[in-house]
Amino acid sequence: MKAPRLLQSIFSAVGDLYLYKLSRVLFGDGVAKWAVSLSYVIRFYALHLFAVKLFSGWPFMMDDVLNHFQLFSQLANWFNFFCFNRTLSNSLETVLTLVGLYYWPCMRSSSNKVPSDSRKWGLAVAALACAIRPTSAITWVYVGLLELYLTRARLRFIFMELIPIGTLVLGFMCLVDCLLYGSWVLAPLNFLKFNFLSSGGDYYGNHKWHWYFTQGFTVMLFSFLPFCLAGIIKSKNWKLSGLIVWVLGLYSILGHKEFRFVLPVLPISLILSGYSLAALEEHGAPNSERKGPSHIHKKWPSKRQLAICFLLATNIPMALYMSLVHQRGTEDVMNYLSKEAAREKVKSILFLMPCHATPYYSTLHRNLPMRFLDCSPSEEKGIPDESDRFMMNPVGFAMDFAKTWSCPSHIVLFDSEEKQLRNFLVSHSFREVRRFFHAHFKVDRDLQASVVVYATSGM
Repeated sequence: MKAPRLLQSIFSAVGDLYLYKLSRVLFGDGVAKWAVSLSYVIRFYALHLFAVKLFSGWPFMMDDVLNHFQLFSQLANWFNFFCFNRTLSNSLETVLTLVGLYYWPCMRSSSNKVPSDSRKWGLAVAALACAIRPTSAITWVYVGLLELYLTRARLRFIFMELIPIGTLVLGFMCLVDCLLYGSWVLAPLNFLKFNFLSSGGDYYGNHKWHWYFTQGFTVMLFSFLPFCLAGIIKSKNWKLSGLIVWVLGLYSILGHKEFRFVLPVLPISLILSGYSLAALEEHGAPNSERKGPSHIHKKWPSKRQLAICFLLATNIPMALYMSLVHQRGTEDVMNYLSKEAAREKVKSILFLMPCHATPYYSTLHRNLPMRFLDCSPSEEKGIPDESDRFMMNPVGFAMDFAKTWSCPSHIVLFDSEEKQLRNFLVSHSFREVRRFFHAHFKVDRDLQASVVVYATSGM
């Protein structure tokens, strides 16, 4: 049950490491002194070490400051804490983006010291990222065009590196898809047709074109936003800044938008935030120019210390609440059902809630029949799916559904629908057995304050 999360934590650690390495080659050659985290606990331990060094008055070299603050920004940002360790393809895509950017010569200020095979590694990582998530091509088209513009060996780049490596990865991906699907399938092409050519993603919701700029990405950065903007101006690294604008701009064209889609450029923004933090001047004059007892000058914190306190005070509560409290009911209920199934008290489960609301088999880990409401897009526009029909009329849908069901031993639903279905459940010999807290406030639907489990009277 924990293995996928542990594996993702290792991927996240690799991402943290390469963000640190990338910031070193971009902004300085200071020696890394941080052990990058493998888990949330280590992340906070790293922040603790950082705070000790910051407030104890230990000396910082400028390159050392840059590296420490860029890593600090990565570790302290609430959305990174919340999303980077989740088992999402976007999280792995973000890791591969950081690894790939480190190897691309065009992203560095000077490509003279870059190893000769570095670009090949960058191409291989970029191809792998596109194979895992085809929309990653948005990032790598920008990087590839930049490399094509800056490199002198353009023909070698195209014919000796880009085409061979791309063909090799594409062929391997097609072979894997063929083995799993049982026929030759080009998954990226189907992905492109559904999400871009037919706007299939719009079926799951639309946002206005400016959503990433005015709401989505600004919320992800949160209190790091002013530091990111300052870092863009002070660092004058227009390659990184251009990449952020490019990705946000192209994703803004699509109607369906989600926070996780632009996760790969969040660490890049945090690199720039770290740059501005490192550039903050210490409060007051240098020690040699100060007059009077030293303890008087230590009375007031520096600008940098105030900034660190502000970022920690705003991000840590948000990270903890969103990760440990908000919308936890759907996971708690699956943990409960998994334990009950291990005791052979669960025979089958019906989820009367919006589709994909729970971790499902990834948490249950039992070979039990389960059923959730389908939300596959219809070929004809305007026809609601099962999930939508249930949300529009829970009682009517449940009564029709019960005519053909194989009665489950357990039914799981949100309290907002349970209020309407209570009489229906009682009439079919179901009783409430557990209730789990889910959320304090509504997100995109009515308040789903708790998740309720009903079981047949014999269970």
